[in-house]
Amino acid sequence: MDAILDTYVIPGLIIAGKSLLLMVVLLLIVAYLLYADRKIWAAVQMRRGPNVVGPWGLFQSFADLLKFVLKEPVIPAPADKTVFLLAPLISAVLALAAWAVIPVDEGWAVADINVGILYVFAISSLEVYGVIMGGWASNSKYPFLGALRSAAQMVSYEVSIGFVIITVLLTVGSLNLTDIVLAQQTGLGTTVGLPVNSFLDWNWLVLFPMFVIFFISALAETNRPPFDLPEAESELVAGFMVEYSSTPYMLFMLGEYVAITLMCALTTILFLGGWLPPVNIVPFTWVPGVVWFVLKVCFVFFMFAMVKAIVPRYRYDQLMRLGWKVFLPISLASVAIVAFVLQLTGWGGVAG
Repeated sequence: MDAILDTYVIPGLIIAGKSLLLMVVLLLIVAYLLYADRKIWAAVQMRRGPNVVGPWGLFQSFADLLKFVLKEPVIPAPADKTVFLLAPLISAVLALAAWAVIPVDEGWAVADINVGILYVFAISSLEVYGVIMGGWASNSKYPFLGALRSAAQMVSYEVSIGFVIITVLLTVGSLNLTDIVLAQQTGLGTTVGLPVNSFLDWNWLVLFPMFVIFFISALAETNRPPFDLPEAESELVAGFMVEYSSTPYMLFMLGEYVAITLMCALTTILFLGGWLPPVNIVPFTWVPGVVWFVLKVCFVFFMFAMVKAIVPRYRYDQLMRLGWKVFLPISLASVAIVAFVLQLTGWGGVAG
């Protein structure tokens, strides 16, 4: 009995506790990132944004949550009700599940598995099914058209994201997300003789073109402006979500913003040193790693929000051309170039 407790019950309870804590903190962070998104957009347009509910509008996201939960859900009569309600649940659950392997500090991950990046890539690839199910189950032409556009867009940009991740893996020599962060303690800055580990050692510098492609592809992957074609207001109203209301609509939006936060976290881990301080000297080393991680994620999200505020929306043909005719050849060529340089110099792969 003691062996069962020590082997299965206690570790299971610890994992459940970690998962619950992660989900609560993540949902709170997403609530305030949504608030920040609206305030940044408002500031660019020289207006106030949310400012009524709570001081400076800080409780606006929770008021919106209450509104969505208390509204009556309306399901179209011809819709497939089971699939219709299952689709937003799948989108939200998959988006939250991908966070299980994200390390916010050294040793701070629900599951620090050796193939963490593959797990994230697999889970994020499955999120397209929630979109397709939602559009198809609505039994209407406009949601179905929006679902097809979204699926094509997500699949197209996952290809370039995959090749970008390969260049990072070649440089680091590990699929473990913690190893990817720790490998950035030494890099270009150390190679040229800088005395301390700094932000010049992170992958954003040595793989700068890949960093740019990853950032733009992440915008397209998560349907963020200027690539929000599946829900372009002037064309498709709300795309695959047009028939949704109340809690199911909220779950779709929750899944979308959790996926956006995941992409910000991946950008931080792959290119911005994760929880590492920008300069490895006092007083920067006094700040806990999790604080640096959150600050970097917020910085990347701020860049996401600024793109939304200042870049006009692409046409759909421009979107697909960018993904298949620009990003795919560049990222594929970069894999070959990075592999060639690593083979020639013997650099990289130190974390394996």
